[in-house]
This record gives sequence, structure tokens and C-alpha cells, in this order.
Amino acid sequence: MDLASARAALAAASRVAVLTGAGVSAESGIPTFRDAQSGHWARFRPEDLASPAAYERDPELVWDWYAGRYRDVLAAQPNGAHRLLAELERQKGAGFFLATQNVDGLHGRAGSGQGGGQLVELHGNLVSARDEHTGEVVPLPDPDTLVTPPTSPRGHRMRPNVVWFGEYLPEEALNAAQAAFAAAEVALIIGTSGVVYPAAGLAFETLEGGGTVIEINPDATELTPHMSFSLRDVASRGLAALL
Repeated sequence: MDLASARAALAAASRVAVLTGAGVSAESGIPTFRDAQSGHWARFRPEDLASPAAYERDPELVWDWYAGRYRDVLAAQPNGAHRLLAELERQKGAGFFLATQNVDGLHGRAGSGQGGGQLVELHGNLVSARDEHTGEVVPLPDPDTLVTPPTSPRGHRMRPNVVWFGEYLPEEALNAAQAAFAAAEVALIIGTSGVVYPAAGLAFETLEGGGTVIEINPDATELTPHMSFSLRDVASRGLAALL
């Protein structure tokens, strides 16, 4: 498949499923999860802070780290890739589904999930917290007024609303993504390394259903040999070429 064929397939599709990873947010200045830590946090690995065991051991330390990340993502702005995906949703309407591995909330701020399609954050997001007892999800206050660990309206301590090492993806979100990719005529895999499962397996749901899968990534990934077409570019330029 060449670029013209990929563009035509996407234009003709009424059911489109998209998976995005850290490469989409990189253009907004948000480092990937595994990038080197800086400053005070340089002595920690992300794995040492993003786990139930770490939280149980030192919730204040974990919340200090997440509060900093929360401040960073609020300071960032959606980029061209976020905006183009929101526009694609407006074109496709209810046939559009976006699953993201990113926790920065930038897709929602760009308008995804508001144009007739569906947005699912597979790994949660940094802009909300979850009641440890009830599971209720509550938006975090402004970073300048955030007290950590935060307390829910019911008076319970809240944890970051993200999926940690050793935890499963939310079942409802994963089931919705698997169904959408299985039904998709075209799937876009954008800015993700394709090594984190079960999200990386979504591309195969579309392939097994006879659909076309288009990858946008500056580098080859473990998914590349299986793709219908791969665009070697950053997310914003790759999407602009497709659309």
C-alpha cells in the first residue's frame, strides 16, 4: 500500500479506530514516561514511583511526583496531531473511536470525545484522582491549591487516577477498544512503540477483521512488519499527510 491508497482508504472508511502513544504528546513538550528524570527526581526510576507498592510505602512521595507531572501537563498545549484527530472525529462521527495510552488529557482538551465519537483513556489521566474506598473519580483542583494527598468529597484519601505497574487496564475501557478495533475498516497506530500489551494487540484486532492498519511513527516498531502501511514521520506531519 502507498500513501495515496492509505489516504483513500481512510477517507472512505466509516468506522475508524485510533491508538495513540507518547509520540503524540512529545510534540507538546511532554517527555515520555521512561525519559530520564531530572532535578530532585533523578535518583528515582518511574517504576519506583508508579506502583501500588510504592504508594503503600510512601503516598506523600508518590503524590509529590504526580503533582509535578499534573502541573506540567496543564502547562502543555494540544498540538497539531491532537487537533487533527479531533477534526477526524467530527468527520466520522459515531464511527470514530480513539484509545490513548497517554495520561495527559490533551486529546480531550483538543476536542476528542466531543465530536460524536468516543475517547477512551486506557491508562487513566493525571488531571483527576480516584477515591481509594469508593472508586469515584474526581477532577483535581488547580495545582496552586492542590493539597496532597487529596481528599475526596466523601472524606477519603484519593490516589492518582492512573494505571500503575502491576495493575490491569480498566476492563470496560479495554473491552470497548477491542470491539472498536475489531469492527474498524481502518485503524491508525500513532506514536506508540507497540511493546506494551494489551494495547499493542489492538492493531491485530483490525487486521484479523480484514481492515487496514496504518502506522505513523518516526521509527520502525515491533508492529511495523504487520502494518498495511507505515508513515515514517512525527504524528502531526503524518496525520496531515493522511488527511
